[in-house]
Amino acid sequence: MKKTLLSGMLLATFLVILFSTNVLAQNTEPRYKDVVIENPDAEADMKVVIDYVNALIAGDLEKAKSLLADNYMGYGPASTDSSNAEQTIKGWKEVPNFRSNQKANFVTQSFRVLLGEFKGNWVSMWGTFSFTQNGKNISFPFQYTVKVTNGKIERGTIYYDNLFIYQALGYKIVAPEKAN
Repeated sequence: MKKTLLSGMLLATFLVILFSTNVLAQNTEPRYKDVVIENPDAEADMKVVIDYVNALIAGDLEKAKSLLADNYMGYGPASTDSSNAEQTIKGWKEVPNFRSNQKANFVTQSFRVLLGEFKGNWVSMWGTFSFTQNGKNISFPFQYTVKVTNGKIERGTIYYDNLFIYQALGYKIVAPEKAN
C-alpha cells in the first residue's frame, strides 16, 4: 500500500510539474493577436507616410522634414546604412543633380504593436520606384516600414536591391585579384 501511495504521489507530482512546464512553455510566446492589432490611427498614420514619400519625390523637402520627428532615424537599404533627419534631407537635396522623372506607385497598410521593442504604430509601404539617370530609365521594387508617433515619422527602414540599380546604370562588379 505504501509503495502504491508513494508511486501515486510521485506520478501526481510528475504530472503537475509536466503540466506546469507545458503551460509555461506555451505562455512564453504570446499569440499574434496579443501583440499585433489593427491600428486605430491607420488612416492618419498612412497619410503621414504617403505625404512624406510624395514630398521627397516632388522635391518639397521642407514639407518632408516637417513630417519627421526630432529623433528620426532612417535605415537601409544596407544593414549598415543609417541617417538622421538632417542627413536624410541633405541626401535628397542632391537628387535633382543626377536624377529626374521620379515616380512611385505603392500600397500601404498599418498595424499597431502592443508589446516589446517595436511597440507603436507602424505603416508598411511597398511598391515600385522609378527614375531616369544618365539617360537610363530605372524601375525597381521597394519596401518601406515606418514607425509613426504623434503624427511624425520616428523611424523608417527601406529595403531595395541596390546592386540591381548600379548594374542598370552600367556599373560592373569585378572580383578582387587573388593574393600570391
